[in-house]
Amino acid sequence: MSTSVELTRFRVTPENTDAMLAARPAMLADFHADRSGFLGARLVRLPDDEWLDVVEWRTAEDFAASRAKGANRPGIATFFATIDALVSAEEGVLADGE
Repeated sequence: MSTSVELTRFRVTPENTDAMLAARPAMLADFHADRSGFLGARLVRLPDDEWLDVVEWRTAEDFAASRAKGANRPGIATFFATIDALVSAEEGVLADGE
């Protein structure tokens, strides 16, 4: 079984950065509680107010099911509300570490 990786690049305005970082733990807790196959996530700060969220899923089907749920829990909705713009979203398969 291959681990699916979600790569989401987004922009957060400087005035929303602290709120986004403060909302992150509750968002992750909601993902652990509500998203089957969620393995973990890492947030990477990039230049120009952009961020990259690297999320690992047990399967591509788990990722698709999560995407269908959207911001269905308060912690997820609060985190998503801090995002100013979606830059890109991709899905891949982990090539090492399996």
